Amino acid sequence: MREQPLSSSVLSVRVSPGERALLEDAAAQAQMSLSEFMRRRSIEAAEAEVLNRSNVTIPAKDWEAFEAWIGRPGEAVPALAELARRTPSWKR
Repeated sequence: MREQPLSSSVLSVRVSPGERALLEDAAAQAQMSLSEFMRRRSIEAAEAEVLNRSNVTIPAKDWEAFEAWIGRPGEAVPALAELARRTPSWKR
């Protein structure tokens, strides 16, 4: 998670009374203030959204390096080969 900046700004969100009650209950269960709960969960959701993005933009200046990298033959990783040979824990 990103570190909290030294300065902050206010972000206002409108919710229904039922939504607020749910958020307050969740914050209480997480032993956080409503503000801290909203901030943390919103940041987590935003990070997940950015990480799950399906389109990746590669700047033109980096395109040749990307093509060279993607065109290289794959490298064997002995630790991954060993892991693939093991029986998964759920099948033991």
